[in-house]
Amino acid sequence: MPAFDDIPADAHVQVNYTKYDGSLHWNLRMRRLGEDAHGTWLGLPADSTICKGHSRTLALPEAHVILFPRDAWWTATFNAAPRKTEIYCDITTPPQWPSAAEVTMVDLDLDVLRHRDAPLPVLVDEDEFAEHQVHYGYPIDVIRAASQAASWLMHAIAEHSGPFDGAHEPWLAQVA
Repeated sequence: MPAFDDIPADAHVQVNYTKYDGSLHWNLRMRRLGEDAHGTWLGLPADSTICKGHSRTLALPEAHVILFPRDAWWTATFNAAPRKTEIYCDITTPPQWPSAAEVTMVDLDLDVLRHRDAPLPVLVDEDEFAEHQVHYGYPIDVIRAASQAASWLMHAIAEHSGPFDGAHEPWLAQVA
């Protein structure tokens, strides 16, 4: 990861999630908020947008922050109220920083989320994960790492541990 010491805290970062074949998936520009023990935090205020691929733009009515942990197979999005999904974690390859202005990772289909009114997280898109193991030819080590990351997230979110203990709140306050 590049050194961020000389990068302004409010610098913009291009966030690129790709699929395993390298095609562009979700992508957006976010404001760099800072770093802590959990990783790098980027944020967007309410009424921002996200792109799917090269053409489809979607509105993001609520503010949110994304945590990009160091050397972990996931990213975590924390959404401001009233969005129904409070936490949405994408299982990905470990985020890579080609430069301080870009972060990229491969979306591996599995997602762990927790709704605002629910006590426990849920694992979703297992069918897509199974389908893409065949379609994209995921190696066994990628399948194993993705499954372990999903299991870890299910536990950490349920137990309110690690970055899921409210660590996102001061970061979200910067963009909400």
